[in-house]
Amino acid sequence: MNKKWILPICIAIGCILFSFLIFKDNIFPPKPKKYNLQKLHPEVQSAMEQWMRNVEKKGITIKIVEGFRSIEEQNELYAQGRTKPGQKVTNAKGGQSYHNYGLAIDFAILDKEQLSWDIKKDGNENGVADWDEVVREAKKLGFSWGGDWKGFKDYPHLQMTFDQSIGELQEVWE
Repeated sequence: MNKKWILPICIAIGCILFSFLIFKDNIFPPKPKKYNLQKLHPEVQSAMEQWMRNVEKKGITIKIVEGFRSIEEQNELYAQGRTKPGQKVTNAKGGQSYHNYGLAIDFAILDKEQLSWDIKKDGNENGVADWDEVVREAKKLGFSWGGDWKGFKDYPHLQMTFDQSIGELQEVWE
């Protein structure tokens, strides 16, 4: 091979590799995060599955968007709107959320393949907001709802505390 072509070929290969690194997410989009439902408390897991079946019978499809959350993930969320860009989405630091103990889930309603947090929409057209129907079914199974909280309302949040405070859970966890 003629030596005068080595440098241009190396530059071209470098440009291709550089372009791939810069645009790889457009070429191979990252897979969506799979939420950790494996570390949910078994009773929470069972109630969640029953709840999803119950609301499906009403013509409402639920998508779980968060389950167990590590302390590190919780701290990342807590930083949002404080030390990191974005809106505040939680008042709980790592170890202060029932998600950290596998006792909480967050959900959305699946509306025509799109996630929806519209608490007023009546997608199944029965005269009752789907969100109200979903929450009512969850409460029947023992979940408490973040929309009932005083102050910060967390409408997509459901939890089962088994009468354990965060402080009691932290003591057992340590």
